Amino acid sequence: MEERVLLLALTLIPGIGPARIKAMSAHLQGRLRDLLHFGINELLQISGIGESLARQVHHFLHHAATREEAVESAEKQIAELQRYNAELITILDAVYPPLLKEIYDPPPCLFVRGRLSTLNEPALAVVGTRYASHYGKQVTTRLCHDLVNSGVAIVSGLAYGIDMTAHAATLENGGRTVAVLASGVDTIYTDPQGKLWPKIIEEGALISEEWLGSELSPGKFPKRNRIISGITSGTIVVESDLKGGSLITAASALEQNREVFAVPGSIFSRTSRGTNRLIQQGSAKAVMSVEDIITELGAQFAKNCSGNTALQNDRAQPNLSLSELAILQCMKTEPIHIDALATASGIDLSSLLVHLFELELKAAVVQQPGQFFQKRII
Repeated sequence: MEERVLLLALTLIPGIGPARIKAMSAHLQGRLRDLLHFGINELLQISGIGESLARQVHHFLHHAATREEAVESAEKQIAELQRYNAELITILDAVYPPLLKEIYDPPPCLFVRGRLSTLNEPALAVVGTRYASHYGKQVTTRLCHDLVNSGVAIVSGLAYGIDMTAHAATLENGGRTVAVLASGVDTIYTDPQGKLWPKIIEEGALISEEWLGSELSPGKFPKRNRIISGITSGTIVVESDLKGGSLITAASALEQNREVFAVPGSIFSRTSRGTNRLIQQGSAKAVMSVEDIITELGAQFAKNCSGNTALQNDRAQPNLSLSELAILQCMKTEPIHIDALATASGIDLSSLLVHLFELELKAAVVQQPGQFFQKRII
């Protein structure tokens, strides 16, 4: 029996989760087909396998009708891959993400649509609330832009709000992104019109441990979140209330001994209560810039990222004059009135208006109502 068929079939055994399948693989040094010849006493030698579970596994593997039904289901899944131009990689394969393999309960199998190489690039998770504020989307866009320029792939969950913003911003800046789904890779429930996911497949990957055709259920989201944190070197939480999926992802990252970062926000904003609490409790490091993240993760991560920058599209910024650069340096992320900008830059109003018009044409600033101008978050 092909080992990937056996691995898929093993996931159908009640009570056998990813952690126990990992233990089986470690015990057998990857020779999972030896399980077919194991008796109950030999199964008991595997870490985490008690007598009741050993009998259940033994019955599953040695009861012809039960085993054949599971094998047939697994073979149908593999045959169905071609329909979606998908691939199945297992924990026994060399291309399986090395960081994900390190966690306590790595998925035995991953269904992948897209570039397998993306799963092995230096990556960070960017997650947050479905109810993203304008501030949250701005921060996400800026962070993803800077991370892409640093050679980092972005991983998220393709949920509404911060997740979608992270994927979109990464693609807009020529980066690689991986979307981890709680459904099968054949069901893109948050993007049914295909506005984003086809581009993700082209420039990155959609992945899931759930079988093709599987139904979505609430319990699958925490499972999905552990993959988001497990496949990356660190998790960035942009916005979250005191409860939410992004805090579950952060908790998974901490359990997996990965770094957690959080973007501080207003104490009056519900969508910043969770991130502020993470920082307050010392569970996450406050993020002011991408440099904070790269520095915290260390020299080896930075070196790996620098080796990945050749994969990014070279998008040159429009040429700016010295006066235009000086104006931009006087502008923060918040809108500024033209009078205040004139005072800060020392440029008279008539000249300033000309420069601002040029900056608008170069998509460097955006004019807001009331003669306010705002630096564009690239």
